Amino acid sequence: MTSQRTRDRLVQRLRDAGITNEQVLAVMATTPRHLFIDEALAHHAYEDTPLPIGHGQTISQPYTVARMTELLLADQQRLGRVLEVGTGCGYQSAVLSPFVDQLYSVERIEPLYQRARNRLYDLRYRNVNCSLSDGGWGLPDKGPFDGILVAAAPEVVPETLKQQLADGGRMVIPVGGRKKQRLLMISRDGDEFVTRDLEDALFVPFLAGVQR
Repeated sequence: MTSQRTRDRLVQRLRDAGITNEQVLAVMATTPRHLFIDEALAHHAYEDTPLPIGHGQTISQPYTVARMTELLLADQQRLGRVLEVGTGCGYQSAVLSPFVDQLYSVERIEPLYQRARNRLYDLRYRNVNCSLSDGGWGLPDKGPFDGILVAAAPEVVPETLKQQLADGGRMVIPVGGRKKQRLLMISRDGDEFVTRDLEDALFVPFLAGVQR
């Protein structure tokens, strides 16, 4: 179930679902999703579905990871500095890694942070820098960022994250409550922010505080 043929079938499903960035699809085909989940679930790794990773969290379905990655890239092949809020198991970080110079990823649940950091290091994703933080304040000392990807849904867009976008930068973020969320893309043009409402989304809530 972890063969290249199985991964290729996943990529075809993503293409059929509307993912058009061929570079993103190529990375999805080579990223070992089965290494980011519990071994008992490995036979489900290349299905287009979310899976539990413990602590009430999930690894996002591959479509969501591919969609958010291609939205963040837009018409660019590579970004400089990117902030990811919600490391989880590290799978989204691994998919983003080939497209960025430096990826700064924050996770609020300490056991997930420790596992993701070690896993990404073992798999030689050397441009990914993990931090233990709830992400609400971002990482102002590392910004401004060319892109911000948020993998949890706040009720409203945090102003602190918007202000850490570089001029011309983009943020992809789900916004809403447990019953209804929308995926937004926010672009910065000087002091102006342009918001595009893209599609329905389903993410865990954006929570404050670090969980040990």
